[in-house]
Amino acid sequence: MAELARNPKIGFFEKYLTLWVALCIVAGITLGHLLPGVFHAVGAAEVAKVNIPVAVLIWLMVIPMLLKIDFAALREVGRHWRGIGVTLFVNWAVKPFSMALLGWLFVGWLFRPYLPADQIDSYIAGLIILAAAPCTAMVFVWSNLTKGEPHFTLSQVALNDAIMVVTFAPIVGLLLGLSAIVVPWDTLVLSVVLYIVIPVIVAQLLRRNLLARGDDAALSGLLRTLQPLSLVALLATLVLLFGFQGEQILAQPMVIVLLAVPILIQVYFNSGLAYVLNRISGEQHCVAGPSALIGASNFFELAVAAAISLFGFSSGAALATVVGVLVEVPVMLSVVWIVNRSKGWYERGAEVPKTSIAREPAE
Repeated sequence: MAELARNPKIGFFEKYLTLWVALCIVAGITLGHLLPGVFHAVGAAEVAKVNIPVAVLIWLMVIPMLLKIDFAALREVGRHWRGIGVTLFVNWAVKPFSMALLGWLFVGWLFRPYLPADQIDSYIAGLIILAAAPCTAMVFVWSNLTKGEPHFTLSQVALNDAIMVVTFAPIVGLLLGLSAIVVPWDTLVLSVVLYIVIPVIVAQLLRRNLLARGDDAALSGLLRTLQPLSLVALLATLVLLFGFQGEQILAQPMVIVLLAVPILIQVYFNSGLAYVLNRISGEQHCVAGPSALIGASNFFELAVAAAISLFGFSSGAALATVVGVLVEVPVMLSVVWIVNRSKGWYERGAEVPKTSIAREPAE
């Protein structure tokens, strides 16, 4: 994992993710209008409430990300216990609940007159699902851009993934229940098994087998092969979603803007909270930066899959999760900029060590 975790750069696709999502909106709406039969056939390809094409696409997206995770990094958790504690608190005790509150406030009240009345609960559900699990892949890029401590980032992501297996369903179920939204528990649990448990097991078995045979080179080679498939799978999923959502978006294009408001607020609120709590605790800036970014991140691939499984392609929940994809890169890059520009202020804290040099992971 040393080679895989070192100095990740933001790629061409990731850098312009917002543009690709915008193009998928256009392509999806156009194809949905021209080929409605194809989209209806894809939507009907279900077994036990699981859409088979979507399941395949999500696995192609998620498994390459999970291949990068070394659960042996959990041994490093105690090294930066303050940063770990702050990030866990924000990720699991604050972020899902703050997003639910923002959803109730903005979608359920302030924006209610401007949104389709029959989709209000579904939009809130999508926002809750979006914030219920932290990002797994892009946080390595954000950490590198803030000169983050790589041991911390890797161990925090591994710990979050382990926790996600057992907490995603209860958190989503609790908050949907508090929102008076019917929770199809069988489908929710099945989504966790399909989109978290099985991909984690497959990825870790494949990872161990490759490392046993060829060290990092074999694993790196497979990731290079899978990366284009992962990106195509994401784009195909978005085109499918917007093919089903086209009429609704054309009728009320401001829906996307309105749904983006609570998402943007929760990103800045949770990243700021994690950043300040790290400063108060005396943690180094090279840990506080990635902590803030992990604390605010969303595992949007999982969110999209869960929203489709629970509420369907045409649901407001699915649309709300895709808005999270739309704003992901620009908003997270703005948080990176804030973290880097505020380093001087951060290290003026009496308890903060002034030597915050990010170390490379050990070979």
